Amino acid sequence: MRKLFRLGVFTLAMLFSTTVFAQSDADKIVGVYQVEEEGNLSKVRFTKCEDGSYQGQIVWLEHPNHPDGTRKTDIKNPNPELRNTPADQIVIIKGIRYDAKGKVWGGGSVYKPTNGKTYKVECSFDDEKTLRVKGSLGPFSLSRYWTKEE
Repeated sequence: MRKLFRLGVFTLAMLFSTTVFAQSDADKIVGVYQVEEEGNLSKVRFTKCEDGSYQGQIVWLEHPNHPDGTRKTDIKNPNPELRNTPADQIVIIKGIRYDAKGKVWGGGSVYKPTNGKTYKVECSFDDEKTLRVKGSLGPFSLSRYWTKEE
């Protein structure tokens, strides 16, 4: 009886530690990244959503204003209700989930504010600080590399 009890406790402990380890791997994406796109610097913060997915939101732009001093907004968004969103608050990656086998976050989308288009996205780490963000449309894809700051 004692052996059975110990085996049960050991099994529960192993299941719990495996879940915690997988969770910490999934949460590795959480943080702030420096992004260079078309010669412009920005910062994107990844957070975990209530449903367990992850999203990336612009939190800083090197040039948040137009030359005339007015604030840049998401003017090319296909949803008219979102066109007044300040450019330094746009959610650009939505709905990604971690695949522990492939060590990638995918199944979501990446939005490109400069053209108002949305693409499939997959994210993975090349090393501890370099996140590869791959956007795809059909058979075509393009990768960008973002540097993790925190």
